[in-house]
Amino acid sequence: MSGEGDGAGLNPALATLPAIPPRQPDGHKGTFGTVMVVGGHCDGGEVMLGGPALTALAALRTGCGLAWLALPRPILASALEVVPEATGIALPVDETDTIRPSAAAEAIDARLPRVQCCAVGPALGTSDQAAQLVLRLIANAPVPLVVDADALNGLSRTREFAHDFKAPAILTPHPGEFARLCGALGLPALSSDAGPQELAQAATRLAARLGCVVVLKGSLTTVADAIQPWQLHAGTAALATGGSGDVLTGVIASCVAQFHAASGLTLVDCARIGVALHGLAARRWTRRQGPAGMLARDLVDAIPAALESVRRHGWCAASSAPFPE
Repeated sequence: MSGEGDGAGLNPALATLPAIPPRQPDGHKGTFGTVMVVGGHCDGGEVMLGGPALTALAALRTGCGLAWLALPRPILASALEVVPEATGIALPVDETDTIRPSAAAEAIDARLPRVQCCAVGPALGTSDQAAQLVLRLIANAPVPLVVDADALNGLSRTREFAHDFKAPAILTPHPGEFARLCGALGLPALSSDAGPQELAQAATRLAARLGCVVVLKGSLTTVADAIQPWQLHAGTAALATGGSGDVLTGVIASCVAQFHAASGLTLVDCARIGVALHGLAARRWTRRQGPAGMLARDLVDAIPAALESVRRHGWCAASSAPFPE
């Protein structure tokens, strides 16, 4: 997500958001929910683990109590060096270091009942085996999913995958991923210069087809279910950097883990809060540092202050509230 300025177009949409539930002062790590992140790959001579690590870090910075990293066994230890606060789940691989989907699904299924949200897709890779694992999750997961990145691309290679979609889910495509999903489902493509109304209609149409929530990322981000779209000029040009989408996935997953079951917020509410927090953190960083040079981990580190600002001042005031000394 990217956008210009610091306040234009931000406050009207923020005014429709629910308040972030208060933090229980006597809570413990089990009180605030667990996020599982399924991602990473090391097949084909390529190693990618930064995406799921950033997702887990963002989930923790947004306030969930625990994060679990489910990654292919050969790269799990390296990912845990990046996020030592997380718990590792080793996904079995074959002789080519490609995940074994049935065995990986068993490892994940054994732990899903103990988590409140599962984020699937960051750096998962484009193998057929990865796609099989994603299809298993969308058909059987007993907890809400946040489906992003390579998980979306895996779905788009399966025509009419909507028949398999049973799990409650939030999808977070950028325009390219969105186009591939629509192509697989026979839905109309977005025009290259799509305006707010077309974006809203397209996101609502995909959400209705799948029975899920869609977060269509862009300079104007659209969050939609089958009934009502919501749009926000959420961030700044500083978000045009690798990993910022992985951070958003973690923020949204953390909101689901903390607020969906425990506080009764809907998945749409959690998605909207996550989008707004992610954008607010980027705007606050930009006000201090400028519109370029932000790293994804800088964004992660900016989340707690943005979250606290919203809790203290409310959504609309938080976008212009002073920084704490």
